[in-house]
Amino acid sequence: MDPRVEQLAALANPDHASVLARYFQVRPGGYGQGDVFIGIRLGDLRTVARPYTKLEYRGADWLPLLRSPVHEHRQLALLVMAARAHRGRNDEPAAIYRDYLSNTEHVNNWDLVDASCGPIVGGFLQNRDRAPLYELAASALIWERRIAMVGSQHFLKAGETDDLFALAELLLNDRHDLMHKAVGWSLREAGKRVSRDALRGFLDRHAARMPRTALRYAIEHFDEAERQHYLRIPRE
Repeated sequence: MDPRVEQLAALANPDHASVLARYFQVRPGGYGQGDVFIGIRLGDLRTVARPYTKLEYRGADWLPLLRSPVHEHRQLALLVMAARAHRGRNDEPAAIYRDYLSNTEHVNNWDLVDASCGPIVGGFLQNRDRAPLYELAASALIWERRIAMVGSQHFLKAGETDDLFALAELLLNDRHDLMHKAVGWSLREAGKRVSRDALRGFLDRHAARMPRTALRYAIEHFDEAERQHYLRIPRE
């Protein structure tokens, strides 16, 4: 057996697995339908991942885990891939980016997306053409749309908001609640980390047609009076 799988099996907790299964909606019709949890806490997964983040990435080592039916196996692979995308040298970030986007059907819950897409996708595209983000935003797969939106938060480190705001506008009419949250969270971060005035400008143009969840997330760091101002804007 793969020693990493053995490590994870030793940390499995059936009671915690049941909690995670409910939280991530593995029930029929839930966004996580069919996923398998073995019950490992994120801190323990990060401990297992740590020594592997110091080793050069090889797809042959990590793609089998990324394609596993077990959520925590995929999570471990993505933690390592994200770390190596950030610190890897030469062709490592490009290889990780290609492997990631070739396997998005396995990056199939919001926690997996959110822990990985920033360094892997945003980091790789930082100084490159951003067109792939817009292709992802147009995908029928919710996880690819979320990768595009959340991945654009990486550009905030350089004070860049143009792509984040453009993607948020494209995704405002998304029907999925997980995308409403991703859009609102990303807008909030743009206002918090780069420019609250730029966020106000976006909201002045679009608040009337924003899903309520997205709007509430976006204005979370405003004072009460300003929150109420945006919440009271008549809906289109």
